[in-house]
Amino acid sequence: MAASPARRTAFDILRQVERGGYASDLLRLQTGKLSARDAGLAGEIVFGVLRRQAQLDYLLRHFSGRDPGKLDLEVRLAFRIGVYQICYLDRVPRHAAVNDSVELVKRAHKRSAAGLVNAVMRKVKPGPLRWPDRETELSQPAWLLENWERLFGVDGAREVAAAFLEAPQTYIRVPAGREAEAQGLKIEKTETPGCYRLLDGPAGGFRQQDISSQAIVPLLELEPGSRLLDLCAPPGNKTAQALETPIEAVSCDISLDRLRGLRELGIPLVNLDATAVLPFRAGFDRILVDAPCSGTGTIGRNPEIKWRIQPSDLAVHHARQVRLLRNALGRLAPGGRLVYATCSLEREENEQVVEEVLREQGLGVIVERRMRRVPGAGPGDGFYAAVLVREPFQATGASPDEREDANI
Repeated sequence: MAASPARRTAFDILRQVERGGYASDLLRLQTGKLSARDAGLAGEIVFGVLRRQAQLDYLLRHFSGRDPGKLDLEVRLAFRIGVYQICYLDRVPRHAAVNDSVELVKRAHKRSAAGLVNAVMRKVKPGPLRWPDRETELSQPAWLLENWERLFGVDGAREVAAAFLEAPQTYIRVPAGREAEAQGLKIEKTETPGCYRLLDGPAGGFRQQDISSQAIVPLLELEPGSRLLDLCAPPGNKTAQALETPIEAVSCDISLDRLRGLRELGIPLVNLDATAVLPFRAGFDRILVDAPCSGTGTIGRNPEIKWRIQPSDLAVHHARQVRLLRNALGRLAPGGRLVYATCSLEREENEQVVEEVLREQGLGVIVERRMRRVPGAGPGDGFYAAVLVREPFQATGASPDEREDANI
């Protein structure tokens, strides 16, 4: 008997994730022809396996006595899918999880492993188990947990990691004046103006945008007529939110394909590498640098990130982010306001970037405000933002006291 469509799809997607794909993108592309029930189960399996991968591999070792890392990828994935269903999904019949795991390895041309999979899967049983260490219990790499402990303390790091084991809430953006269009949707108002939690069902044509993401644009303090330079703009959620205020905006990105997705916004689009000198002569009174980053604040919805990111990657991101912020500040007009934001939790991509660039800038730019949103401590993804303001005069080496007097 062939494995069910949901489990076949989940297996194929997990194999593609191992090769560099992103689960959410793959699910969107490959579940369209499935029934709603099968699509839901495929998504549950994919995200559940990725979120709890360390736990599943420990359980596999526990019940099989084998090192998961020495198994063929297809066999390891079939085990993870089966173990996840038996140990974490009450509504899935045990026999279905066992049989389909066997069928998945056969389908992947690993018939020699079918007997092993069948024998081990029949031993698997749910129930309380003492995890060997915190990395397994929280299903997070040790180095990331250590980073978060330095930032948030031991309890705070645990809270973040535990939040990432759960499915995140879904939020939509309902611009002012369009509330009537949202009538009939299953939504709940949040404390962020225009942000609603989607309780169930479709988004009704509104953009899905995390509540933490929606907290960034208000930091720009846009006013009618503001000139906004939006660097690294795709997918365009923050751009669309900014355009709720009647402003002049220019959106940019290094990827022409991604930039094309913003054409419906009806604003100038510029294909450029923002780590190089920017081609604008005039200054902008508002700039948004939504910098590419590790994305560790979004592990709840992109769990594959935690198994890919390495400590050395943070230095690579940091160097690029410094160039982005440095170039953006070069186009900020006197009295202008720049928001530097990432969906990363790491200091290397946040405070350390801002501090390094400000040391280079010297006088004339100040950090007016910093914001950090932490999963588990509040709703939404993890985000960091710093509001940088260029003083309305050109600094000429004045002492701190003189600069303070000038502000007065």
